[in-house]
Amino acid sequence: MKIYAVGGAIRDTLMGFPMNDIDYVVVGSSVEEMLAKGFRPVGKDFPVFLHPETQAEYALARTERKTGKGYKGFLFHADPDVTLEQDLARRDLTINAMAQEVAADGNLIGPLIDPYNGQRDLAEKVFRHVSDAFAEDPLRLLRIARFAARFPEFIVADETMAALKAIVVSGELNALSPERIWQELARGLVASKPMRMFQVLLDAGAAKAILSPSLVAELQSEIGRVNLMTNLHKTPTKLESRCAIVLMNTPAREIRSWSECVRMPIEVRDFSEIFSELNLFINEHSQGAYPAVDVLSWFNRADAWRKPERTQALLDLMHSIGQNVSGLVNALQHSQTLNPADIIAGLVAEDRSNGARIGCAVEAARLAAITSALL
Repeated sequence: MKIYAVGGAIRDTLMGFPMNDIDYVVVGSSVEEMLAKGFRPVGKDFPVFLHPETQAEYALARTERKTGKGYKGFLFHADPDVTLEQDLARRDLTINAMAQEVAADGNLIGPLIDPYNGQRDLAEKVFRHVSDAFAEDPLRLLRIARFAARFPEFIVADETMAALKAIVVSGELNALSPERIWQELARGLVASKPMRMFQVLLDAGAAKAILSPSLVAELQSEIGRVNLMTNLHKTPTKLESRCAIVLMNTPAREIRSWSECVRMPIEVRDFSEIFSELNLFINEHSQGAYPAVDVLSWFNRADAWRKPERTQALLDLMHSIGQNVSGLVNALQHSQTLNPADIIAGLVAEDRSNGARIGCAVEAARLAAITSALL
């Protein structure tokens, strides 16, 4: 039995990045032997085990055969006769199909094993698929798009782009779970160049099947792409901020609909919806003359009174892309100084226990504070 580190850990080491999560493949072993050595099984579809001490994942070398739709439609075969080269052949890209033996002390030993010329493609900065089986797994399209965002200097080989287009034509994208779609999109959004992810989706013809209609229309416009690229360059690498910038020209109702299709986390969805409404509000008052009642309406929509940090983050994000929101920030600060207890104390006695009248009084006080701040 031999153990190898494979995939991304080897790739990242060759690129000078830290080796974080390591994928281990065990060659020449069996389920029985792994159990006898104290490994704990966790895999349902194929044999994966947790190391008895480090809890790292170790998978038996395996081959796979397409048996159904989607990324789950595979039959896996694992036994001591499966070679490392056979295991590497089922991987997506040549740069992810390299391996090196792991010694008993955990250090890498021996020569780099590179049967599919991953080092060459790494040097030439090319994403190239390993085999024709690549097109059988629709998730790989999203992975390539996400890799493009992380490694923006890489290009997609012509034959690999053809394989991506074949995935789209096959209709296999429909078999992807919403959770997996969001997982890949989210990782691409916080990478160094999210626009590269969107460009791959466009080039492969997958954008309409994956993204919201308004975002697709924006990406298909050269001006839209330039503006989005500029804004993303100014945006911090927080998921909710990046997502809000990408969807800022998408109506809130459409964001809500699309978020359900990809199982977007609620907090990210809400942040994006409210930011979209803020963008619309600012565009409708491009001269900067904000009606106080509309400002109060957006503050209420943002739940500024219970979530002041989020509201400030929304305004800060808008400021980061060059919009002048100083008036709104000033209005928010003025209205936040109000003490509801003082407002209630100023009501006549019979109104102090009337929720509706208390609410009206608080709203009126906030409106007055906003009006004063906007003068």
